[in-house]
Amino acid sequence: MLSEKMQAALNAQINMEFFASYQYLAMAAYFESENLMGFANWMHMQSQEENMHAMKFYNYINDRRGRVTLQALDMPKTAWSSPLEAFEDALKHEQKVTAKINALVDLAIQESDHATNSFLKWFVDEQVEEEANVDAVIQDLKRIGSASQGLFMLDRELAQRGPEEEAE
Repeated sequence: MLSEKMQAALNAQINMEFFASYQYLAMAAYFESENLMGFANWMHMQSQEENMHAMKFYNYINDRRGRVTLQALDMPKTAWSSPLEAFEDALKHEQKVTAKINALVDLAIQESDHATNSFLKWFVDEQVEEEANVDAVIQDLKRIGSASQGLFMLDRELAQRGPEEEAE
C-alpha cells in the first residue's frame, strides 16, 4: 500500500499530467488558428501522450490499493507570439514535470517504497525523451528564423507525427 504522503504526491502528479495534456491541447488550438496544421498535429499527439501518462499514474495508484483524487485544472495559456514561444513554453513545462518526477523518486527512496521507485523509472527516462523532442523543434525554429519556407517545411514534417504506442 501507498503511504498517505506518496499517495498525495502521486495524485498531484496526475493533476500535472492532465494539465500538460490540457496545455498542449490549447497549443494545438493556437496552431490551428494560425493555419499551422502540422504544428497542431504535433501538439494533439503530445496532448494524448500526456493523458496516457496521467492514466498510468491513475492505474498505479489503484493497483496499490490507493485512492485517486482528481483535482481542478488551472486554465492553460492560450496565445503565443510565435511558434518558437509556444515550444519554449512547452520545454519549460516539461522541465517542471521532470523536476516533479525527480521529487517523486526522491520521496520513494526516502520512504523505501521500492515498487513506486521502480514504477517511476519509466517516467525518468520518458522525461529525457520529452525534453529532447521539444528542444529539437526549438532548435529547428531558431535555425529557420523568419524564413517562411522553413516554417512551411517544418510544419509538413510535424504533420507526420502519429500517436505513441503505450509502453509498459
